Amino acid sequence: MAVEPVRLRESRILQGTAAASAFLVLLGLGTWQMERLRWKEDLLADITRHAGATPVTAPESASNLPEYTPVHAEGIFRHDRELLLIPRTRAGVAGAHVLTPLVRPDGRAILVNRGFVPVEFQPAATRRAGNPSGPVRVEGLLRRQHPPGPFVPANDPAGGAWYSIDLAAMASATGLELADYVVDAGAARNPGGWPEGGQTNMAIRNTHLEYALTWYGLAAVLAVCVSVLGRRAGNRRGARAGDAP
Repeated sequence: MAVEPVRLRESRILQGTAAASAFLVLLGLGTWQMERLRWKEDLLADITRHAGATPVTAPESASNLPEYTPVHAEGIFRHDRELLLIPRTRAGVAGAHVLTPLVRPDGRAILVNRGFVPVEFQPAATRRAGNPSGPVRVEGLLRRQHPPGPFVPANDPAGGAWYSIDLAAMASATGLELADYVVDAGAARNPGGWPEGGQTNMAIRNTHLEYALTWYGLAAVLAVCVSVLGRRAGNRRGARAGDAP
């Protein structure tokens, strides 16, 4: 009977160990994505529940309420200190979101995302009808400041180019004491039509199930490949053993 060389046996052991390790890693990644899926589903359910609540008075701090809670606030808009968040699109149209400080009766201010304007309506002078001068009541969703994504350009306060929310820098630019959150104004129509409110993105991507199925699928493919290769190797060893004198 032919004796399998030691090096060949060691090589097969190493290959088997590597395949088993890869299989376990793929299973672990799939399981992790399933855990992320449950987390994302709970998060989306929380957002839906919070957004559907009855509006409450805008708080002093974002820490007092969950994000996406409907709030209301009274005050006067400082249109002379509005900021434009760029670039933003709506239905394929390029433009910006108008961020306007709402100064409350106690002197504190809340930055309100009043909504979208196309490029041609970015100058405030082109939409005077939509800029009320007296006391107003604003209703919208409380939004916290989040770190910008890796591909979002850095803000340029000196040049008036704002790509992400930075409340500390925006407070400095407006010269006002801003609350530590933003209110996304609701969809109530402004005179003249601009800005167009109700721009909160509630469609948060949830692709964890697809990722989980991908990792589990790769694990299954690996298992099949190892099984097929193992059978072929066994058949070859059997054939060689049969040919031995």
